[in-house]
Formats: sequence, structure tokens, C-alpha cells
Amino acid sequence: MPPPSSLPSTAAAATASAAFLRPSASAHPASASAPPNAAACLRRSPRRRLVAARAAADGGGAETVFFDGGAHYGDLAANLALGLTLLWLPLTLAAVSRAFILRYRFTSRRVSVISGLSGADRTDFPYSSVTSVVVVPRFIGEWGDIVITLKDGTKVDLRSVPRFREVADYCRSMAAAEGSLAAST
Repeated sequence: MPPPSSLPSTAAAATASAAFLRPSASAHPASASAPPNAAACLRRSPRRRLVAARAAADGGGAETVFFDGGAHYGDLAANLALGLTLLWLPLTLAAVSRAFILRYRFTSRRVSVISGLSGADRTDFPYSSVTSVVVVPRFIGEWGDIVITLKDGTKVDLRSVPRFREVADYCRSMAAAEGSLAAST
């Protein structure tokens, strides 16, 4: 056992752990202009995924995150309520898996679909490969599906997206800016 003088004091250990857990000023773009507690509140708010944030990109510039989130909670709640019937149980299990395993991310450069328990299964495609974006409202328009068709004919179905009209419009505008969106959409 080392001598007591070489062991760190509990105050020093507490300070080091507090510094490790404290959010840094550069961790969030809003923290530069807002008080330090505002960035922490923004991160904890339920709409935090819908706020534009900056993320480091591999291309040298900044990549703006427009939407980062999973399936709409209303889809899960409605399917859980209907899951009380034995007939609806398979659809309820699908909604539960969508809610806990699936995430969508729309940035200024690409669309990412992240799935799997650890998030290891990831599919990315740039807006330059998007040829059409179609929306299908669900419930009473609270959430919906987005079907994105790529240049190679692949159809990517994003199920139960919250704010689906706004997200689809963003996807269309980014694809049009890249010059890949078909004129018929």
C-alpha cells in the first residue's frame, strides 16, 4: 500500500470528477452566447434533438444537424394501447422495437439511419443520391412515414417520424440544392 501522502485527497478527487462531468463551453454551440446552465437545460429539453446543432464533420467544414431522433412516442403509445388485443400484438412489438432501436439523423450533408441496440448498424446516404421524397401521414397527421427514393432505385422507408412534413421539406430542399431531386416531386 502506498504511503498516505501519495494518495490523492478526497477534495482533489471530487474536483477532478466534477471537472470531468461538467459540460465544457465548447461542447454546445449555444453555450458561447448563453449562460453555462442554458446549454445544460437545452441538452435536457425534450426538443433538444430538433434544435439545430453543430457537429464536427470529416470534410473540414461544419455539418449542421437538422433533426436527430427516433420514432414518435405517439406511435408507441397507440400501438401499446392497441396491443391489448391479441390481434395487434405483432404490430405492437414492431413499434416497441422502432422506439428503442431506431434513430434518424438529417444533417446538412446526409441522411443517417442508425439501428441496433448499440447503434452499430448505420446507413448513410448523401442528398445527391436522393431522387424523390414522399410523405405518408399517420394518425391524424401527428407523425408520418417518409419514403426516400435513391438514384439506384432503393427506397428507404423512415417510419413514424415526428414533424415529418418539416423534415421531408428539408430533405427535398437539400436534395434540390444538390441538383438531384426529380422535378415531379
